[in-house]
Amino acid sequence: MGRGKIVIRRIDNSTSRQVTFSKRRNGLLKKAKELGILCDSEVGVIIFSSTGKLYDFASSSEQWLATAAQ
Repeated sequence: MGRGKIVIRRIDNSTSRQVTFSKRRNGLLKKAKELGILCDSEVGVIIFSSTGKLYDFASSSEQWLATAAQ
């Protein structure tokens, strides 16, 4: 049995909203890292919280850095 569907809408409770943001942010960054490793690709993610705090992830390889420097 799979998970039930949820309605995508703003979470009214600020505490619940912050907890959900943190969990989903970490999940998204983890998936971006996995995608970069599994597919040998360059991945970049930028996330701004509602308070304006920046979270980012960038995968890079030495070969890509050497090519970009030229």
